[in-house]
Amino acid sequence: MKIFQVALGILAAIGGFVDIGDLVFNVSAGATFGYQLLWVVVIGVVGIIVYSEMCGRVAAVSGKAVFDAVRERIGFKAGLAALISAQVVNLMTLTAEIGGVAICLQLLSGLSYRWLIVIAGVALMIVVWVVAFEWIERIFGYGGLCMLVFAVAAVKLHPAWGAVGHGFVPHMQTQSPVLYAYFAVGLLGAAMTPYEVYFYSSGGVEERWGPKDLRLNKVNSMIGYGLGGFLSFALMIVGGALFLGKGIEPQFLGSIALGVEVPVGQIGLLLALVGILFAVSGAAIDTLFSGAYNLAQFLGWEWGRYRHPRGAPRFTVTWLVLLVLALGVVLTGVDPVQLTEYAVIFSAVALPLTYIPIFLVANDRTYMREYTNGRIANVLGLVYLVVIMVIAVSAVPLMILTNVGQN
Repeated sequence: MKIFQVALGILAAIGGFVDIGDLVFNVSAGATFGYQLLWVVVIGVVGIIVYSEMCGRVAAVSGKAVFDAVRERIGFKAGLAALISAQVVNLMTLTAEIGGVAICLQLLSGLSYRWLIVIAGVALMIVVWVVAFEWIERIFGYGGLCMLVFAVAAVKLHPAWGAVGHGFVPHMQTQSPVLYAYFAVGLLGAAMTPYEVYFYSSGGVEERWGPKDLRLNKVNSMIGYGLGGFLSFALMIVGGALFLGKGIEPQFLGSIALGVEVPVGQIGLLLALVGILFAVSGAAIDTLFSGAYNLAQFLGWEWGRYRHPRGAPRFTVTWLVLLVLALGVVLTGVDPVQLTEYAVIFSAVALPLTYIPIFLVANDRTYMREYTNGRIANVLGLVYLVVIMVIAVSAVPLMILTNVGQN
């Protein structure tokens, strides 16, 4: 069925836009600045659509995923730097997502968080080992759509729609400008975080896309990431309508879910928790695969979930090792929400090492033949490279100046 063909884009977007850090980040932005940062989400959505379409097109035409291009276009040393930074951020993000899955399970069951960490890790291992790639897409991508209940909550909270509309107009904040800039950079970095395109392009190769699938690639990127942006709008509106002015800082997943319970009731709360569970689990699988994809592609190993584990043993060992490492870290008691916020900021620093090679390959006729970027894609691609450079340079200083958004 054609509706199932967009599952890759939906899973990539659900896992990218609304993982545990983005959940807290978007709602916190609303709780701090109301609807004033909605315009930043729009810029981020357009940027990830532009570059995910390039990645998918490169995968469909050349059969190469992102890290194949990184290794070939920027050389071994720069590629190694990109690989190391990507793997560190992937491990941080995976750790946070496993913690987020355990938190969701605790909120749903009331069981011990520490035991649920182990259960979450084992469940993810079984799913990745047993379930076919296309069914992983469908189960976690479409399961995450339960989060659309946040859109219902946003409407039922009756926000000032004039102020919401004004939030889509780019502007600067005169009060707390440094904190405002931190949230803006964080939202952009979260929207364009590298593991999204690592997973998306490798997923296109997993599904054996060819030139005949270029239209599907466009539909996947636009619908999938457009949906992720829509959910980000809803989360920020809920934060602004419910938490702003009440002195409530939504630093926990339970607080965010209450943003749905207040206007929708207990059914809304249940749907929110289920949607968050699928979204965060999908993000964990995205990052787990991304880490294994990156290493295998950089070193030229056989890779892919479509292969039997014995057909790509080093790829299989890589994702198993990453999963065990992430479980070990989260069992130390690290705060998953805070960790993923650090991961978003540090991934912003690595953005140029990911997106510059993509842009170069998408314009290389050796790879792309007649399917190179058109004029619009090149103009938007160049504009976003400038945006990415600004994000990369400013992310860490803003994190330090604002004490990770606390000041």
